[in-house]
Amino acid sequence: MGKKGPKSKQKRLEQEKLAQESALRKERTKTIIAIVVGVVLTAMIVCAIVIPIVLSERPTYDLADKKSYTVSKTATNYVKLNVSYTDNDGKKHNGDIIIKLNPESAPITVANFQKLVGEGFYDGLIFHRVIEGFMIQGGDPLGNGTGGSDQNIKGEFSANGVNNLIKHERGVISMARSGERQDYYGNVIDYGYDTASSQFFIVHQTTASLDGQYAAFGHVVFGMDSVDGIADVKTNNNNKPLREAKIESAVFINYTE
Repeated sequence: MGKKGPKSKQKRLEQEKLAQESALRKERTKTIIAIVVGVVLTAMIVCAIVIPIVLSERPTYDLADKKSYTVSKTATNYVKLNVSYTDNDGKKHNGDIIIKLNPESAPITVANFQKLVGEGFYDGLIFHRVIEGFMIQGGDPLGNGTGGSDQNIKGEFSANGVNNLIKHERGVISMARSGERQDYYGNVIDYGYDTASSQFFIVHQTTASLDGQYAAFGHVVFGMDSVDGIADVKTNNNNKPLREAKIESAVFINYTE
């Protein structure tokens, strides 16, 4: 066998160098892939943790007096009515009325109201009966005072045997109901005590004659200026506003007085 010459040795060295460079490139590729995979996995983990938290948080809104609230997906004892109305000069107004519910005094009434709010029942309904110095009434899907939801509830007031001590003072919210029915001879056959459904009214000025006769179940804690504005609008002979006053939306909120 003959001896290998300088060219063979050089070729072998070049081949070894190429093999080393190839191995080095493979190691670099593996490292880059490992880094990319690590970054992607880290991003996925961060997203899995952060996104649900962000989605679960409700945005914070400021009211005119700088108090803040957050919208709640679940029922709370605070309901915000966003209302709109046109005043007697033709100017359009939009405002919020925040109501604090009182389940201790009227648990059935509050539960019914919360159910309807949660269903979006009140969204878009008008205040169909407005009497300045008395009250503003809404919650009728027909808009004429004859409609309601698909369920009547027990009237929670003293005339119906319920110890509800909430007085019908300015800003109190209470349930509307049917009046008594009489037979042909004038005998009362139904006092209408258990006919409340979805219609409610907000007391504009204290009316003691309503105490014990209607189920009061909360009071306004913010937005009486909007109640006053609606109460001031001109109405027809049936006490219906000549220009529409509407509940744009009703939502549960977390609110600190």
